[in-house]
Amino acid sequence: MKKPLIPHSRPTIGQAEIDAVSEVIATGQIAQGEQVAAFEDEFAHRMGVKFAAAVSSGTAALHLSLLSLGVSQGDEVIIPSFVCTALMNAVNYVRARPVIVDIDPVTLNIDPAAVVKKVTASTKAIIVPHMFGLTAEVTELNKIGVPLIEDCAQAVGASHNGEMAGSLGRIGIYSFYATKVMTCGEGGMVASNEKDLIERVRDAREYDNQEEYAVRYNYKMTNFQAAMGRRQLDRLDGFIARRRNIAAEYHQAFDKLTLGLPPIDAGHIYYRYILNVGRDVDSWIFQMQANGITCAKPVFKPLHNYLAGRHCPNTDTAFSQMLSIPIYPSLSDSDVERIIKAVTEISTRFNT
Repeated sequence: MKKPLIPHSRPTIGQAEIDAVSEVIATGQIAQGEQVAAFEDEFAHRMGVKFAAAVSSGTAALHLSLLSLGVSQGDEVIIPSFVCTALMNAVNYVRARPVIVDIDPVTLNIDPAAVVKKVTASTKAIIVPHMFGLTAEVTELNKIGVPLIEDCAQAVGASHNGEMAGSLGRIGIYSFYATKVMTCGEGGMVASNEKDLIERVRDAREYDNQEEYAVRYNYKMTNFQAAMGRRQLDRLDGFIARRRNIAAEYHQAFDKLTLGLPPIDAGHIYYRYILNVGRDVDSWIFQMQANGITCAKPVFKPLHNYLAGRHCPNTDTAFSQMLSIPIYPSLSDSDVERIIKAVTEISTRFNT
């Protein structure tokens, strides 16, 4: 009998989320309201910041964060290449210029040394994604003196030297897409210790019922999304613990293989478990799929490949060699065993 397919990603949703959403829908108060306000307060407290504003997506959070910092046409915003296009889109939304830099080959996060080389008088922000659940070198990046937007879309609950991701720059943004660390289906959050920045975000996320006209957006979160988000936030510690336990099993099983493993760090939440397979990753994806396990490249396409004349050699190497295998709380123990067995067999076959 054929074993069921193990997907690359899967949300962890239970009866608590179903009940919370159903209760809100039954009230008829489904637009932005009390649930959103409660979610904002609870999320800010959990992330170690003073203020938060819920929005419709992580991309909306990036867009409004740039606006809140006053980034506009002619300004430059530094972003890494090994990331999704949402960052470049948000920079283009405000008509600034995205400046693409390379990554650290070990952490796969933005390389502070590469950032320093690209800073000019026109640099108004650096977007710092904490890739795959591991925080970037925020301490070093803060020394540059340019406002940091921490992109915590893959790092809700991660920490850096004991401090929460999203609390270390001027602004932290989060995504609650279906396959993220915690989910509302869609949705995002902007967090900061600076009240004026969050007030600007709240002003810009809602276009109507304003005394003075300005270009604003329909970036609100609904009450039933927030109700789901609150229940997911209640479960966040359990989600992270399960991810770390699976990662520990992977570490132990794969340490004897000729594969590069993710860095071990106390603040890592292992949103993704990234293996360096040291060869064309497409062949690995095919072989894993043949074993009923869906794997993927960590990003669809590096950003510098969309732009002529840009060179990011560490990103190119990562794109050709890095494989993301399933790691999420709803994986069963038997699923984890299947994944370990398949990776071990394929690695042995490719290296004999």
